[in-house]
Amino acid sequence: MSSTGKVVKISGPLVVAEGMRDSNMFDVVRVSEKRLIGEIIEMHGDRASIQVYEETAGLGTGEKVVSTGEPMSVELGPGLIGSIFDGIQRPLDDIRKICGNSLERGIDVPSLKRDRLWNFTPTVKVGDSVKGGDIIGTVPETDIVLHKILVPEGAEGVVKEISEGDFHVDDIVCTLATENGDKKLSLFQKWAVRCGRPYKKKLSPDMPLITGQRVVDCLFPIAKGGVASIPGPFGSGKTVTQHQLAKWADADIIVYIGCGERGNEMTDVLNEFPELIDPHTNKSLMERTVLIANTSDMPVSAREASVYTGITIAEYYRDMGYSVALMADSTSRWAEALREMSGRLEEMPGDEGYPAYLGSRLAQFYERAGRVISNGTVGREGALSVIGAVSPPGGDISEPVSQATLRIVKVFWGLDSNLAYQRHFPAINWLTSYSLYVDSLADWYNNNVSADWTKLRARFMEILHDEAELKEIVKLIGMDALSAKDRLKMETARSIREDFLHQLAFHEVDTYTSLKKQLYMMKLILGFNDKAVEAVGKGADAEEISGLAVREKIGRFKYVPEENTDTEFDRISMEISAEIDRLLYREEK
Repeated sequence: MSSTGKVVKISGPLVVAEGMRDSNMFDVVRVSEKRLIGEIIEMHGDRASIQVYEETAGLGTGEKVVSTGEPMSVELGPGLIGSIFDGIQRPLDDIRKICGNSLERGIDVPSLKRDRLWNFTPTVKVGDSVKGGDIIGTVPETDIVLHKILVPEGAEGVVKEISEGDFHVDDIVCTLATENGDKKLSLFQKWAVRCGRPYKKKLSPDMPLITGQRVVDCLFPIAKGGVASIPGPFGSGKTVTQHQLAKWADADIIVYIGCGERGNEMTDVLNEFPELIDPHTNKSLMERTVLIANTSDMPVSAREASVYTGITIAEYYRDMGYSVALMADSTSRWAEALREMSGRLEEMPGDEGYPAYLGSRLAQFYERAGRVISNGTVGREGALSVIGAVSPPGGDISEPVSQATLRIVKVFWGLDSNLAYQRHFPAINWLTSYSLYVDSLADWYNNNVSADWTKLRARFMEILHDEAELKEIVKLIGMDALSAKDRLKMETARSIREDFLHQLAFHEVDTYTSLKKQLYMMKLILGFNDKAVEAVGKGADAEEISGLAVREKIGRFKYVPEENTDTEFDRISMEISAEIDRLLYREEK
C-alpha cells in the first residue's frame, strides 16, 4: 500500500519522514518534487528512516515523500547482457543520452530498453501446463547468450495463448489460465533484490571453476558455486586478478560489480571490457558480461544496493542453467557504506565503527552463491560463484571486514605487497592463502586430469613450506650450512615460484594455462627434482646439477603454445634424464 508523508529531518543520504504508517520496510519511495529515489530502512510508528540513493543537497523539511508500495526490485529480461548500470539498475548509456555526462537527480529511466525488439521463439504450446521456473521460450540476447524466458515464481497454469515473433520487453507474449484468472507474461519480470531467488536443490561443490591461473587451479582452487575472497593492499593486483578471472574463468556469464572503487579504476573496466576478446568465443567479452558501476564519487548509499542488484541478476542467469561468475570490487567500500548509514541511524557501533550486524550482512550476500538445481518442471543445473575483493587499509587483514569475510568464504587468495614489489604476479601468497575445496575437488581432478594430480599438488605445497623454514636457517647461519638435498629443495622451490606460480597476464600464451599443461609443468619440475636428488645421492655436485642447461628449458615451458605441449614435454623429459645421466657418467669415470 502506498502512503504519503513529509520530510522532518535530513542527514546526508538519510532522510526521516513522518506520516508513513502504511508503508513497509524496504519500500521504495520518491522524495520531494525532484522525485529522488530512496528506500525505507527503519520504521518507528509513522516515522520512516529513508536511505536516499541520490544527492540530498538542497532538500528541506516539509518536502513530500511518496511511497511506491513496492520493494527495491530489478527488471530481469533480455537486454541485461552488455549493459552498464549504476547501483540501482539505471542504464548509464540511456541516462547520458538524456542529460549528458552529468547525472541529474530524480531521473527515471527504465532499466531495460523499451524501444528494442527481441525475437521470441516459444518452447511450449497451447495446452501445456507450466509453473514457476519453467522456460516458455528463448530470445537470442547476444551471439553467444541464449536468453531463456522463465515463468515467474509463484505462477502456475495452462498455456492459453503464446506468440512468436519480434516483441518489446513489455509486450505480452504468453497468457496462462490459472485458478485466479488469466495471467499475462511479458519478456521480463521483476524481483526484489534483497530476497534470494529460490531453487529446488543445492548441490555439493565437487566441480572446480577452471580459471587458467596456475596458482588458483593448482594450489587454491575454487569450486563452481563457491565463494572466494581476494584481500590485498593498494597496488597488489586485486583488480587485474579479477579481470583475469572474468576473462578466463569457465563461466558462461560474468557479472562485474564496481561497488565503491575509484572512478579511474572503473573507467578502465568500462574501457577495457568491450575491447577484450573472449577466448572461448572470439567475440567481445561484453557479449556475456553485465557491468554495474557505482564508484566512490557516486552516492554512498547506492553502493549498498549495487551488490544486491548484481547478485540478483546473477541468480537470474543461474536459474536459466548457466554458470555465472560474480566479481565484487570491493566489498570493503560496501561495508563502509553500511558503516556510514549505521552511524547516521545512531545504532550501537561494533569494531572500528562498523555495524554490529556486518558479519550477518556479508553472510547474506555470500550465501546466495551455489551450484543448484533450479525450480521448474524440469530442473536445470546452474552455478553462481562469488569472488569478492577486499581492500583492508594498509593491507591489514585483522580489520573487521576482512575477518568477517574470512569466517564466511571457503577460499582465501591473500595478496602480498612484498610479492607485488618483486613484480611477482599474481601476488597470491602461497604461505597464507588456502582453499577449503581442495579435498572435495580431489576426485574430480584425479578422474578428469590425472590420478597423480593431488599427490603432485601436495608435494608442491610441502616444498614451498619447507623453503620458508630453510630460509630462516639461511638467514641465521648461511647457505653453506645446508645439506646438498636441502640446497636442491631451495632450487626446486625457486623453480616452483618463478616458473610455475609467476604468470604474466599480458603474455599471449602465459595468460592462460590449461589443466593438462599445468600437470606437465608440475611433472617437469618435480621430475627434475627427483632425478637431481638421486644423482646427489650417487655423488654428483648439487651446484652443478642446478646449473644444467635443461633448467632454463623447464622454466620456458610455460611459454610453449598449448598445441605443442605434448611434444615439448616429451623432449624436455628426455633431456632431463640425458643431462643428469651424462653428469653421473662423468662422476663415475
